[in-house]
Amino acid sequence: MITSAPVLRTLPVTLVVAATLVSTARANPAGVVPAPDTPGGNVVQFEADYEYDIDSARITREHVGPGADPLQPVPVRNEFDYHHDRHLLTPKLELGLTHDFFVTFAAPIILAQSTELDLAPGVTRATSTTFADGILTGNGFDARDPTTPPGGNLVFRDVNRTGIPELRMGLGFAPMNQVRDGTKPTWKLGAELHLSVGRVMRFDAEDPSAQTGVATGVDELKLWTSVDRRFNYFEGWFEAFYQTPIVNRDASLFRDPGFGSTNIDMGQTAGASFGLETYLVNDPETGNRVSIDLGSRINAHFEGRGYTEMWQVFALAGDTRRGGPLVLDADPVTDGVQAMNYPGISNYESYLETAARLAIRANLGRHVSFAALGELAWKTDHVISFADAGVDLPTCPTGAPKCETDNNDLINPGTKEVNPVAVKQIDLVGHRYLATDSLGIVLGVEARVLF
Repeated sequence: MITSAPVLRTLPVTLVVAATLVSTARANPAGVVPAPDTPGGNVVQFEADYEYDIDSARITREHVGPGADPLQPVPVRNEFDYHHDRHLLTPKLELGLTHDFFVTFAAPIILAQSTELDLAPGVTRATSTTFADGILTGNGFDARDPTTPPGGNLVFRDVNRTGIPELRMGLGFAPMNQVRDGTKPTWKLGAELHLSVGRVMRFDAEDPSAQTGVATGVDELKLWTSVDRRFNYFEGWFEAFYQTPIVNRDASLFRDPGFGSTNIDMGQTAGASFGLETYLVNDPETGNRVSIDLGSRINAHFEGRGYTEMWQVFALAGDTRRGGPLVLDADPVTDGVQAMNYPGISNYESYLETAARLAIRANLGRHVSFAALGELAWKTDHVISFADAGVDLPTCPTGAPKCETDNNDLINPGTKEVNPVAVKQIDLVGHRYLATDSLGIVLGVEARVLF
């Protein structure tokens, strides 16, 4: 006969053990906090991610002229099909300090990156406005073989780029940790510095192979937070971030040309992602686990300057040595043209990027996990050559700083109101380029070890 007292004494112990087993079984990275002073805690988390990214888009261009209805939206014409692929390896390290504080390090490595532009269906070099305006000449340009014009539908191909674009260093804190308190979710807060350390992405038409950099030359700050809640067979997670440029290095293309330039910095981004992980196998005793993680994300890319789908072509057409149509005037108030290279980066309008992701995760014990993932991403259609003509200054007495003497609402040519990096051939309404019908595919694997 078993009395009630031993049963009542055993029940709390059983619940505590069960709670401990559930809380120490970890799968999703959003639920892992490297902390040496937690039950069964791990001090170090090392992770290596590999991704193969494929991006495609249709490049269109606004068209005004004979036959265009002035009462209708600006018509657009197909120009090119954009193709981009990248092999990215990212080793990451998280080191627990004390009581849910941790530091993070990461060094993304671009193993290979390539870009091509083909004629869109139904478009020929004779009907393409890009060729008609001299932005591309002849049959196009192949940076891997500059002396041989590209054939077929290929009109532009960039060099193969490799390198380390940035180093990431951050500090994180978990105000709530489910390992410590099984009644609460794991909530993490963090900040990261993205330090641009690699060679800056540039395009050199005379010696393309000399410019294979992958960095932007811009240091950025990223603020992020995540929430993760584990149950017996499910794990829900949410992440959000905000990223902004903070320092433009001397080698960066993001320079202020002065005068009437506006919106010259790299665009800011913000986003959120969420998902639900379902455990197909969950063995609390051994830590072995197999799960399916379904997730989605939405990122907002705010208006700014950046490397768009056409940046190499713009740089090619703005090379002062070739006298292309996009060569800039560095000083609009001085007579004549003070020729300056078009940097390639251009202003783009804000757009959204949405994605759906499927990951299969496997934990081998409590310290090793692997994952395979796939993602589909879409971007909203957006203009990629979008610079303003300049800034209309207020009317002030003659000679006053940041003023004009004419009383009008116009950008007066030959004055300090003019934006030196605005080019009518690509920035004026009716001539702007757009990226449409974008599709991205990501295939990747992850490996994680906890110590």
